[in-house]
Amino acid sequence: MYSATTHAITVTAQPTYLEDQSEPLDSRFVWAYHIHINNGSNRTVQLLSRTWHITDGFGRRQEVQGAGVVGEQPVLKPGQSFEYTSGTPLQTPSGIMVGTYQMEAEDGERFLIDVPAFSLDSPHQAVRLN
Repeated sequence: MYSATTHAITVTAQPTYLEDQSEPLDSRFVWAYHIHINNGSNRTVQLLSRTWHITDGFGRRQEVQGAGVVGEQPVLKPGQSFEYTSGTPLQTPSGIMVGTYQMEAEDGERFLIDVPAFSLDSPHQAVRLN
């Protein structure tokens, strides 16, 4: 698991390779990722938008932006959590994702929280020793 805390809000990510949705011979590798967001702050916040930076095994980078997550813009009171699962395909057997969520506090302040970088690894990836 991968975790990051910003402004007392903790985001945890757990990627899973989806063998049944992947087609390695066609250079299609698919992962699900489960995200858990916990509001450890003392104020109510809403997740407004997301930005992802997805880098494949060749270093090709894709940016994905959008409102909310999985069609929702959850409101989290102090101590509340929100979880969701989404996915991403790559053309390489490995990659990395990192991102941010734009949040808004009840007083109207907007700020970014970090989504930790997490590794996308498949069993089709060649092992490299450094």
